[in-house]
Amino acid sequence: MNANSKIFIRTLAALTFVLVLLPLRGASAQQPDYVVGPRDVLNITVWNQPNLSGKFTVEADGTFTFPLIGRVRAAGLRLRDLESGLKKQLADGFVRDPQLSVTVDQYQSQTVQVLGEVKTPGSYTLTGQMSLIEVLARAGSTTETAGNTAIITRHASARPVGTSGTDTRPADGEVVRVNLKGLQSGDLKENMQLQDGDVVFVPKAEKVFVYGQVKLPGSYVLQDQTTVMQAIALAGGLTERGSSRRLQIIRQVNGVKKQLKAKLDDLVQPGDTVVVGERLF
Repeated sequence: MNANSKIFIRTLAALTFVLVLLPLRGASAQQPDYVVGPRDVLNITVWNQPNLSGKFTVEADGTFTFPLIGRVRAAGLRLRDLESGLKKQLADGFVRDPQLSVTVDQYQSQTVQVLGEVKTPGSYTLTGQMSLIEVLARAGSTTETAGNTAIITRHASARPVGTSGTDTRPADGEVVRVNLKGLQSGDLKENMQLQDGDVVFVPKAEKVFVYGQVKLPGSYVLQDQTTVMQAIALAGGLTERGSSRRLQIIRQVNGVKKQLKAKLDDLVQPGDTVVVGERLF
């Protein structure tokens, strides 16, 4: 495991610890905007009528049965909207000035997929407001061959509006790229909140190949704005016979292999092969 991977894993662990504690301290402020779905288990407390309180599982059709009221639609509603609706129905001839709260006991309806260069790819349940770094931590963090970017695909999906539960559907999905180096350095602005149906893909790191008169020929992870000089440095520098003036880049351009003369300050591209020639004398 290289040094950057170790730093990233430690950063993930530290930030996840903080981020997991925050929802516990501020659950009442975060939960009301959670959108209920089938298989979620709700904890409903009627403070002035304890016998009506209990846990209720939202069934496949998006409803559950509540005492006195009967079938109640829940799927697609925010917790705050469901709570408001229950108060109105109980107040309609059943309970005088009902005081109640609705929270999620078990999150079961919303998931995200984590794919690519993570240690445990798969499907993960969203528990309230969950961020990218928390999901990556659940997936065991990134692998040593991971790149510096995570690609989040957000599919077109229902979005609840107001208390009526009316849905709006975006015309297209959304693709968001997140800089994992920002997360590694503790930049929480890169730590986006995930939604039901999101797919998180961590691609392999792009590589550059360095051969010829270098001390450690081979393939190396390509960083942003890497120059030929930096690529040679990754390969241990020039040998005694290596020439800093006899440089080539072998590059695929529209499926055709091209050999390009290069200078030390030229930028390399993913998949490039840098070849260092011998000194003539």
